[in-house]
Amino acid sequence: MSLPTLPVVDLDLFLSQTTASEAVVQECKKAADALITYGALILHDSRVSEDDNTAFLDLLEDYFNQPLPDLQKDECPELGYQVGVTLENTEKPSCAVHAPCLAVIAGLEPSERPLDITAHQPDPKCRFFWKMGAQPPYKTLFPSLNAQNVVPQSEDIKKRWEPIMEKWGKSMKDAVENLAEMAAIGLGLSRDTFTEAGRYGPHLLAPTASDLRKYYEKDTILAGFHTDLNFLTIHGRSRYPGLHIWARNTGKRIPVKFPATGRYLLVQAGKQLEHITGGLVKAGYHEVVVNENTVEVCTIFRRDTEIANGSLGVQTIQRRKRENPDRPLIRISSTFFWHLSSDYDLVPIPSLADRAKAIRANEFDLGKMVEVEEPLYEPMKVGQQVQNELRHIALMA
Repeated sequence: MSLPTLPVVDLDLFLSQTTASEAVVQECKKAADALITYGALILHDSRVSEDDNTAFLDLLEDYFNQPLPDLQKDECPELGYQVGVTLENTEKPSCAVHAPCLAVIAGLEPSERPLDITAHQPDPKCRFFWKMGAQPPYKTLFPSLNAQNVVPQSEDIKKRWEPIMEKWGKSMKDAVENLAEMAAIGLGLSRDTFTEAGRYGPHLLAPTASDLRKYYEKDTILAGFHTDLNFLTIHGRSRYPGLHIWARNTGKRIPVKFPATGRYLLVQAGKQLEHITGGLVKAGYHEVVVNENTVEVCTIFRRDTEIANGSLGVQTIQRRKRENPDRPLIRISSTFFWHLSSDYDLVPIPSLADRAKAIRANEFDLGKMVEVEEPLYEPMKVGQQVQNELRHIALMA
């Protein structure tokens, strides 16, 4: 049986023609339908440079390869870890003790369920948050969510840090904001509905790091089954596989694969988008694990280390070693979290909420992937929604 694949949305088309173009209208509808159906899509954007992503991955591998005391200097627990580094075994998967989420897992076919998180400890991943948003021109009610960036103290890292982070972060931010415009049009809203709501959002370039020298066994959970709390999440290519997502329309686990060549990004819906659409778009469930393909890559790198010690001499592995000299065995996710503004009033849009109710009724009839209880989307500030989610994953008291 073939695995379902995510729709590919062409951002180049959107940027090259007016929104009055029928081709653009249909591509925007395709984007909105993909988010409704799958909670995710593949975005083609020829502006994205793979060289910039490579420089970003190299920088973060070097950063997370530092000794623990150096990393600890960049922690900001008093700010809910919303800037700087979050070290491994700190963040808990949001679904581990959340009854509605556990009910979703129970409703999946056993072969399609995520790895068991009920006894899972906090995720063995690290993360760094680098703010990419404009400071609001007003006094925010949520200063801890809009704090100033932390720059790593290591001189070698510091001199490369800001130019690389800003360049790759801007590429991701531009792409996801344009996709937000497409989604708004496709949902029958004004083009700037979402981008205006997120004008002063605390957007985050948010790479995660998993040390595969320590966590390389198959079926190790690197990031347990969860959804993202923000509006849209966008990913560039990682050097290591292991990301699985669940499509709303099928409940099937999908190993994420980018097209072999070309400039593509993965976009996933987050909780803020779910909230503002009244559940018409659902935040996408996903996990990151060590799977067979991760093990294969890890095995190559681990054998490379043995080659350096003279114990292996396989030509293909030696070639790999020459192409990737002295790189640390750390999985970096090239991730960006796009947020609505903290002080924005998060209220479901009535026309979208009505569509959501109709879709939910149909999903129940067809036995598709739905929560046992209908979720409530109570009006609140975005900042309050973020703080609630941070408490749930043990990042804020």
